[in-house]
Amino acid sequence: MGRLDVLKALGDNTRYAIYLELARASAPRSTAEVAETLGLHANTVRPHLERMREVGLLAVHPDNRGSVGRPQNRYALAPDAPSLGLEPPAFPVLARMLTDVAAAAGAAAHLSAEAGAEQGRELAEAHAARAAESGTDGRRPRASCLDAVTAMLSELGFDPAVVHDDGLATIAFTHCPYAALAATHPEVVCHLHRGLIQGFVESIGGAGVEAFRTLADRDPCQVELSIR
Repeated sequence: MGRLDVLKALGDNTRYAIYLELARASAPRSTAEVAETLGLHANTVRPHLERMREVGLLAVHPDNRGSVGRPQNRYALAPDAPSLGLEPPAFPVLARMLTDVAAAAGAAAHLSAEAGAEQGRELAEAHAARAAESGTDGRRPRASCLDAVTAMLSELGFDPAVVHDDGLATIAFTHCPYAALAATHPEVVCHLHRGLIQGFVESIGGAGVEAFRTLADRDPCQVELSIR
């Protein structure tokens, strides 16, 4: 989805309130349920839901349960929609538990990196597919790889800052959405992130990971890419 379209869609106060309500919801919600929660009329809510669906922020789930005639639509955040830091409460708890389990099991850095690399390759494939749909080549070398990496990091909430220096690009992570977990178990979390970037870069092509500096090395963390 285009960032400008997202900003325009969420620039309306009513749409933003509806989006926050759906982001907090543990299950898809109907137009009537959203309207009741926010104290609005369903006819007011309906066009806002459709507008956010049109720009890719929401997914629609038809629901035939207990109804006659046309199925009732239920709305939820689309899989790639920005959560605005409002992940369901169970997600951070699950992340902490899984990280604790991995650390207690003695997960080696290379195992964390391998798991991260697999996810990085999947993200790269998704990036290439979106680029193909938009008529651009998602696997062009050089600058496009750097652009793809920074876009991916932005989507994940790392707020990347880039500095170029004679074929070397340094990307600093000015915000780490995993900071609390990384501070407790850097041997798991930081190397998951390292592997994710390595897998992504290798799949996209046009650059190589020269160094990945974690919390143990510097703050903010950063990755250095050689642009081929």
